[in-house]
Order: sequence, then structure tokens, then C-alpha cells
Amino acid sequence: MINNINIFTGKAQAYADARPGYPKKAIDYIATLAPPNAVFADIGAGTGKFTELIAERGYELFAIEPNDDMREQLIATLLPYSNIKIINGTAEITTLDDTSVDVITCAQALHWFAPDEFRAECRRIGKNGVIVIAIYNETPGGSSVQHSKQSTDIFFTNPTVREFPNPQFYTQESWLRYMTSHSHDPLPSEERYDAHIAEMNAIFDNENVDGLLRRDVITKVYNEAI
Repeated sequence: MINNINIFTGKAQAYADARPGYPKKAIDYIATLAPPNAVFADIGAGTGKFTELIAERGYELFAIEPNDDMREQLIATLLPYSNIKIINGTAEITTLDDTSVDVITCAQALHWFAPDEFRAECRRIGKNGVIVIAIYNETPGGSSVQHSKQSTDIFFTNPTVREFPNPQFYTQESWLRYMTSHSHDPLPSEERYDAHIAEMNAIFDNENVDGLLRRDVITKVYNEAI
């Protein structure tokens, strides 16, 4: 993540508004992996779409996010929770204490990390038998499918993988918000923005049913003790 800190600058609000959340069954499953009174570290917490779901369970949690825009939204998302500490850090340099956490999570983020440096940091901050969990919302045909496979193949040795249906329904407005929230999507100030919006409108016009566009997202949860 060290080389990608600013890649979501200007996209935090669109990310918070339109990115898919995570199904309750996936969060229930993650909770079964955590020891009693577990301390979590959520790395690359972004705007808190996943982080908040762990915070709701009452766990003590460190939320690590290096991007200023994303972290500002993260602070707003997690304002109701006293069990969270938000930290300006990276996956490779979290600034957390040695052997301070039981569970390390990263949602939609592992592919941004330097795998060897992140693994070393997990082992430093993790207690004995620390569990590392990577969560990905995979949209058929989307870049997340490739990001998920490549990053987990590199990072994990023999992970347990569970899948959870997470269908998403977009109005035209929320579809456009979603399709301006990715790292590769142009900002309004960029020359290719208008062409991108026209292309996304065409997709919506061609594929929507009664004003809603469906994407059959699958939430994948990878976990392994390292």
C-alpha cells in the first residue's frame, strides 16, 4: 500500500455511498474464527464499510487507513463506536505494538499491499496463531475476481475459503456512483470522465430491468493462521 496511498483520493464519498457492503452471514462466519474477547486490526479500512460491521459486534478494533480522504470518511462512519481506534498507517507499517492483535482483516485491499512486508507485519503485531482474513466482493467479469485470486494466491499458503451470496441492485444514480468509485475510474476533472459516464449509462440502459441493474456479487472470505 505504500505506493498506492493516494490512489483513492477524491473518491471516498462515492466509495462510501455506492460500494457493496458485506452479508451478515459472512460477518457471522468471521466472528466464529475469532477467539473470545478478540482484538481486531482492520488493514486498509477505507471508508469503514467492513470495519463498521466488526465494530457493531463490540470487538476492540484498530482501523488502519493511510489515505487522508478515506480516513476522514472512516472517522465519520465509526463516530458512534468507542471500541475503535483509527490510525494513519499502512499495511506494511501499521505502527501497532508487537503481539497486540488476535485477528487481522483486510477487505477489498490485499492486492494493494506488498505481500512479504505485510506478512512480516502480521507476524509482528499478531499474537501467537494470529488469523489473517481477506474479504473480497467479487462481481462476475469485474476486476475484483482477478485481484482476489492473484493476491490471495501470493499471500496465503493453504487458506480456508468460504463464499456468500451478496446480490446488488443499482439505480442509475447509484450505478454511476459505483462506477466512479474504483481506483481506475476517472475523476470529474479528467478528460475521459464524460466518455466514461456515457459508457456506464449505456450499460445501465441496456441491462436494467424496471429501473434496476443487478449484479450477482459473491463475497469470498479467505482465512489462515500464519
